[in-house]
Amino acid sequence: MNPQPVKDEILTRYSRTFGEDYLSYELENEAAFLKLQQLALKDANFDKYEKTLLLRAKDTPPSVLDVGCATGAILDFLRGKGWRVTGVEISPCAGYAQKKRGLDVRKLPLEENQFAESSFDAVLASHLIEHLNDPRSFLTEARRILKNDGRIFITTPNISGLQARLCRSRWRSAIFDHLYLFSARTLTKLLTNTGFKVKSVSTWGGLAAGLAPSWVKRPLDFLAKPLGFGDVMIVCAEKFV
Repeated sequence: MNPQPVKDEILTRYSRTFGEDYLSYELENEAAFLKLQQLALKDANFDKYEKTLLLRAKDTPPSVLDVGCATGAILDFLRGKGWRVTGVEISPCAGYAQKKRGLDVRKLPLEENQFAESSFDAVLASHLIEHLNDPRSFLTEARRILKNDGRIFITTPNISGLQARLCRSRWRSAIFDHLYLFSARTLTKLLTNTGFKVKSVSTWGGLAAGLAPSWVKRPLDFLAKPLGFGDVMIVCAEKFV
């Protein structure tokens, strides 16, 4: 987006303007969003990485930070699998995650939390990076707090996907709140330039419901993942040392 709203304006929008409406929206869709996150992480081989870490762990379980954790559903799920979990969330959802789920959720933007260097095995960022004024600063900080060979998992709309190319300015992700939109190529380049090595890129979703008849939508949805033209992507990258 150009010109962009300033950082304070963005923070106010998410911490105050949306208010309880945003929390209600997240709670209403929580089960569906959790399922989508789980499927995305599976595509990025998170399960295999998790298995390696859990086998390697002795007295200290692996640690994960979810930036933009909303109500903390994925953190609650991972905690049940043996992870040490921490979240970052500037919206009112943070209070819900803290009080209802007993999660350690910080209410400041990632760069302001002053996490210790090399303190996390994994960083998750689902539908977050497109909302940031400075994605490079976010990735630089994520790399700092990741352990050597730690991994970041980024889920974000894919501007080079079929739906984006067809819809252009009418694309459902071309909205006011998305300050940057990435293709697999541009996000891979940004990750490489900030000290990461990309391990995998996976996309899914051919067309949104209602854009085409089911006999058109169904095969496009099926082909989006193997052919890489999906509407949403998850990129897994490793801290490069």
